[in-house]
Formats: sequence, structure tokens, C-alpha cells
Amino acid sequence: MRLRNIPEAKEIVARSAFVVKNPETHRGHWKEDPSRPLYVEIGMGKGRFLIETALLHPEADYIGVERYESVLFRACERMEGIPYHTPRDQMENAGQTGALPVPANVRFLSTDARELPAVFAEGEVDGLFLNFSDPWPKARHAKRRLTSSEFLSTYEKYLRDGGLLAFKTDNTGLFEFSVEEVRAAPHWQLLSVTRDLHHDPEMCAGNVMTEYERKFSALGHPICRLEAVYRRDVAG
Repeated sequence: MRLRNIPEAKEIVARSAFVVKNPETHRGHWKEDPSRPLYVEIGMGKGRFLIETALLHPEADYIGVERYESVLFRACERMEGIPYHTPRDQMENAGQTGALPVPANVRFLSTDARELPAVFAEGEVDGLFLNFSDPWPKARHAKRRLTSSEFLSTYEKYLRDGGLLAFKTDNTGLFEFSVEEVRAAPHWQLLSVTRDLHHDPEMCAGNVMTEYERKFSALGHPICRLEAVYRRDVAG
């Protein structure tokens, strides 16, 4: 992935009140209210999906993980008051005519996905979102894909028993790889699969689109989605 160098990004992320500093010190204590589920998006990008999802579900808490400060600072700006608009139908349904309010149930982490077992305790996370992850197309880089068996094993270190993983992409090669990795992984059960999300009424119900999703679907690319569940005491 080639990213633009944004000189001010590092400073914006460092001063943002929405970015948790030294997140490992919160390990085991992210849930102030145990009754509220905690969901994590890995590779959150500019934050549109996470912010909209958090507004739709105030009963839960959300943490966005993004290792690139040159991307994360955009999410920080959105949360700090830069106008941010929903699609017209969502605005009408919500009775809104402009920028979204700032959700109180969202925090960001500037870290790598490999470091998350040091950030979250066993069973602390209720669900994971992976949206339009880097496909790492070269075979020698397969272990870096966020749906690889290596990463699935990493998620088991902090995802609760029965916790969900939802993955979306427009990259069919990555999607087929992901389906096979989940099917082959001990302790994971594939719940649902679609290779054309926006024409699948059941799986598209309640779908919140990301920036990439809007872009790719507008170009006519079908969006793929899978949902899987982690079962700690069941192998195969």
C-alpha cells in the first residue's frame, strides 16, 4: 500500500482526545459496563463505517484500529468537527439535514493488528470487523492477510467464545482465500457467505457502507461478505 506523506498527521493523531494513548495499560479494563458489547474494526481507514455504526448502535462500544497515521488523522478530524454527511436516505430516516453528531461510544487506536493481544485480554472483544483489507496479492505475503490462519489464531486470544467476525471486500481472490481459511481453521465456523452483498436482501439488512464500498459498488464491482463465529471448545 502506497500512502501519501501528510506532515501534520502525526501531530493531529498525537493530540486527538479520541486516540487512546498507551492502550496496553487498558488491557482487561476496556469495558466499564460489562453489559455493553465491545466491537473492534481492524484497518478502519478514515472511520466512516465505524462512526456510522456507532451512531446506529449506542448500546455498544466501538474501537477502530489503524496503523497508518496518514489515514487515521482523517478519522480524528471527522470526530473533531469537520463536516461529515450521511447518504440522503440515512439522513431522512434519522431526521438529520447535515453533519452527524459525534458518537460518545467510539475510540481509536494507532497500532498494528499484530499487537492487539497485548491490548485486549482473553474474551474481552465481542466482535471484529474487517473491511476492504489489504489483499497482499503475492503468495509469499499470504500470512499478512487479515483473514489468514495466522491472524485467525491471533483473534482467538482476545475474541470471546461465540464472538463474531465480519469481513467485506471487492477482491474476489482475497475473498475465496478467506472463505477457505475460515473453513479450515479449528474453532471457527462459517455462518454466511455472499458474493454480491448489495443484491442479497438478508445479508445486506442493516449494512453500513465504507468509503471503499461506495466507490467500488458505484463502479459496478460486487461486494463480497462473510460472517464467522469463534467457538473456543469446538475444533473443526
